[in-house]
Parts: sequence; structure tokens; C-alpha cells
Amino acid sequence: MTHPIYRVRCFEIVSAYTLRIQFDDDAVQIIDFQPILAGEMYGPLRNLEVFNQVQIDSEAGTLVWPNGADFDPATLHDWPAHERAFRELASRWEPVEA
Repeated sequence: MTHPIYRVRCFEIVSAYTLRIQFDDDAVQIIDFQPILAGEMYGPLRNLEVFNQVQIDSEAGTLVWPNGADFDPATLHDWPAHERAFRELASRWEPVEA
């Protein structure tokens, strides 16, 4: 299965755990990540100091964090279609100390 390739052009931290993300096709998503910050990969991002270290990976064109957490840019681009599934998954992930 193939899907369009999107790249994150820029982002802005708009509030705690919430980013405004602009893509190379000029689409914009405002995503509150807090509800999915659980489990081994995303749980450490509950520490706001770690979450705020988000950067754009210039090679992959997506958001990355120092602990290796990232998202497929197509998932971020189409977040409303994926948010529910991520929330359901996060509810099953083991809690991790931030």
C-alpha cells in the first residue's frame, strides 16, 4: 500500500504538548499529543522539558524527539483519521515514568 509522501515544513509549540504543524503541501494540523504519551516510546515525552526538545528530522521530514520517538509524517498530516486509533493504543501501553 502506498500513500502520499508529506514532509513537515515547520512547527510551533502552541501550548503544553500541543504543536501546530505545517506540511510541504501547506496543510496545517494542530495536534494535542498529551492523550497518547504513554508506553516505552512516547511515555518519556510526558516530561514537558523532553517534549519541548522536538525537532524536524531533515532527512525523514518529520518530528523527532531526543529519545528516538517520531511519527510517520503522513500520520501527522492526516491526524484526524489516526487520532482515535492512537488513543486506543495508548490506553493499552504500559505507563512509563516521565
